[in-house]
Amino acid sequence: MTAGESLLVDTNVLLAATDRSRIEHARAQQLFGRCRSAGLHPTWCGQVMREYLVVATRPIAANGLGLSLTDALENVVRFRRHMVLLDETEQVALTLLKLVRDPETTGKRVHDANLAAVALTHGVPAIVTLDAGGFAAYRGVKMLNLDQLWAETIA
Repeated sequence: MTAGESLLVDTNVLLAATDRSRIEHARAQQLFGRCRSAGLHPTWCGQVMREYLVVATRPIAANGLGLSLTDALENVVRFRRHMVLLDETEQVALTLLKLVRDPETTGKRVHDANLAAVALTHGVPAIVTLDAGGFAAYRGVKMLNLDQLWAETIA
């Protein structure tokens, strides 16, 4: 990643930045400052915002963060200060339909395909996620975890 490039931030990075109990919390919280220093432009899309609100407001007993809607929305406002919201346009939908056919993508992997479709449509070369190894691979989009992101930025 070089200065001036954008990256799409996955929901799990934002959840880690919120949840102090997660191992990746400190590194996820540093994302925006480090991006600014490196000249990178973090982005997100409606899917990521929706997923964040779902998990943030879901009870802890149901694998959520247990935040009030007010607190979760305040976090979204903070995230918006640091990220550009990418539109999920008709072209994103057409790209998604192509991606789910080749290779065949079903179930929860459709979420991965949609993020890849957003990135491809908007010319974003990488998605930063805490699940880079488990994320479905799509030609033209790199999947990077936080450590890979900084290693590639320094290189």
